Amino acid sequence: MTAVETTDIRPGYTISRVLKGGWQLAGGHAAVDHEKAIAEMGDYIRSGITTFDCADIYTGVEQLIGDFRRATIASGDRELLAPLKVHTKSVPDLQKLRTITKAELQETIDRSLVRLGLDRLNLVQFHWWDTAVPRYVEVAGWLADFQKEGKIDLLGTTNFNTSCMRELKDSGIEFASMQVQYSLLDNRPEKDLLPFCKENDIKILCYGTVAGGFLSDRWLSVPEPVGELENRSLVKYKLIIDDMGGWELFQTLLSTLRKIADRHHVNIADVAMRAVLDWPQVAGIIVGVRHGGHLEAHSRLFGLTLTDADRAEIDAVLAQKTTMEGDVYDLERDQKGRHGRIMHYNLNEDKPAA
Repeated sequence: MTAVETTDIRPGYTISRVLKGGWQLAGGHAAVDHEKAIAEMGDYIRSGITTFDCADIYTGVEQLIGDFRRATIASGDRELLAPLKVHTKSVPDLQKLRTITKAELQETIDRSLVRLGLDRLNLVQFHWWDTAVPRYVEVAGWLADFQKEGKIDLLGTTNFNTSCMRELKDSGIEFASMQVQYSLLDNRPEKDLLPFCKENDIKILCYGTVAGGFLSDRWLSVPEPVGELENRSLVKYKLIIDDMGGWELFQTLLSTLRKIADRHHVNIADVAMRAVLDWPQVAGIIVGVRHGGHLEAHSRLFGLTLTDADRAEIDAVLAQKTTMEGDVYDLERDQKGRHGRIMHYNLNEDKPAA
């Protein structure tokens, strides 16, 4: 099995370049087998995928990871946990952005610590639903205070556009990473964000790299879906496909990826992920699955080297894309728009620590 690539987002802070995502384990997706999910977390770490991504708003996911940690400690296998990094998010509810207090934010951080069974959170990624409510610099400063107190190791952000990131950076807060949607379908980070991140040594963690599964062999030569889709991920990324040029262009991309995959004896998703991993400033990609069975695919990914000819074929298709509007997450932040209307904004309500 090919070794999983790793990288340091800060000196001494090593992550696997594939991160095990947690969104698909949360509410809004199919049922999750609790015991199986816990067992498979150990399989991921043993395979070299030692970094997990979650959020305080991903229903049940922090608790699930914490249950895995507690079960592993109880089994006497503490060594298995040594390389594990758990990245969570701090996501104040939309309805509380104007009124949230430092004490309330500390409650959610303390709740994450309890759920995960940690004395210090490895990386907290800050998200703010509505940047028209200009308190995000103030609230991010509270997270920096918690960091100084030892509750948090590293700070990151997620889904801020470049203008907001400049504000946050100018306030004196140091961010190690930024999590954004970045894929063959969505290259909005390239407009302004990537140069900013490079200048300020902020590593990019990408979600949406396989577009909820759309960038896979499953959807090659399949008619455009109509009606209700299987889960929220597919709903979200179908909108991205519509915006980047529609189903016909999407099928052209899949066909191109399949030809490249044939040359390397891999799958479409492998090529899509490898292409993003090769992009500048990208530290890792977040791949979300409900259950295992993907470890062999990850092995193929790290044995794959795309050629200049491969990249040229992909670029030729991407050159036909429609340029998506705005900077990173601008479309999704419009609560009345097609993207914003599918978001769930107040997911921290009534969530006990355990």
